[in-house]
Amino acid sequence: MTMKQHFSISLEAAPDLLYFTAHSHHLWPDVTRAAHLAAWDLAAERKDEKWSVVFGEVIPACQEHIARTLSLSDPKAIAFAPNTHELAKRVLSCVDDRRPVRVLTTDGEFHSFRRQLARLELAGRVEVERVPLEPFASLAQRLEAAIARGGWDLVYFSQVFFNTGLVLENLAELVAAVRDDSTYVVIDGYHGFMARPTDLSGVESRAFYMAGGYKYAMSGEGACFLHCPPGYAERPVDTGWFASFGDLETTTGDAVPYSSDGFRMWGSTFDPTAFFRFRAAMDLWREQGIDVSAIHDHVRRLQARFLERIDGEGIEGLNRSSLVPGAELAARANFLTFQCADAERVHRALREAGVVTDVRGDKLRLGFGIYHDEEDVDELARRALGSG
Repeated sequence: MTMKQHFSISLEAAPDLLYFTAHSHHLWPDVTRAAHLAAWDLAAERKDEKWSVVFGEVIPACQEHIARTLSLSDPKAIAFAPNTHELAKRVLSCVDDRRPVRVLTTDGEFHSFRRQLARLELAGRVEVERVPLEPFASLAQRLEAAIARGGWDLVYFSQVFFNTGLVLENLAELVAAVRDDSTYVVIDGYHGFMARPTDLSGVESRAFYMAGGYKYAMSGEGACFLHCPPGYAERPVDTGWFASFGDLETTTGDAVPYSSDGFRMWGSTFDPTAFFRFRAAMDLWREQGIDVSAIHDHVRRLQARFLERIDGEGIEGLNRSSLVPGAELAARANFLTFQCADAERVHRALREAGVVTDVRGDKLRLGFGIYHDEEDVDELARRALGSG
């Protein structure tokens, strides 16, 4: 499967570079440029009346795409925001704040949630237990046991861990282990959405699921979403005027009404351009008959090919033995993480060889996408071996 023809603008803009950063900044398909311009043209033509198109056509189409991709029954249960940090704070604001909020999470969550939680902890507003990722082979069992102890206000964990690419595959079991009906459950799916086949039908009535368009949905920043299970976190303290969007005509006095669907988690006025791009990208893959399983299978074949090419002669820090341990290839996400003390040097050497990657501390990450083919992987291996 090759989809390069749909990424011609990005690829032709830097033809000598190999971009293996699909886990960070995924290339955008060509259709998103036209969609971006369409948003501008709509604002020029319709001015403030553009919002009837945004909320009448664009947002519902995005909700339908997400619901279909994740096997969710109610597209209207999906809320949007410019970033997932805003959505996580909104869920957290629903917890009774008369005592420290009791949070169970892992020590491998993304920076924005980790930082926010640490600051709230310093302020005495939360009490946090962090389940260590390592050893990863036992993480699911250790996390499930901690969840089952109960007493949590919020349980928050990633489907795919951003720093390693390792995957929690037992989402349903983890959600089922939550003992208290009042506990909020948030699954951070940013590195899972449009990267790994995900069926949330069994947990949609109990768990929030959060992701966005910047990574594998291939549509850039600004289009993040939250699936909101009915009956949970119905009145966030952190709230914007869109949360009562359907009640603007009737709001009086000190009343603070909320929509009963996903709109209760909305904020305020936003730039809708990202949702035009998101819709265009998702429309494209549906028209092409490309689903998440096809994307993930393609990436896994490319990952295996790359490891075969460098097997036995990979440079220090970029070989099979330096892969982050803890799971077989089938249980990894759409990027490979190599761990070595000299990761920054390897990253620089690859960049000098025309390969763009990503480095975080002692971890080098290579992200694979549907705009890569076998020739790209072979050239990646050739440049990597030459850079050593």
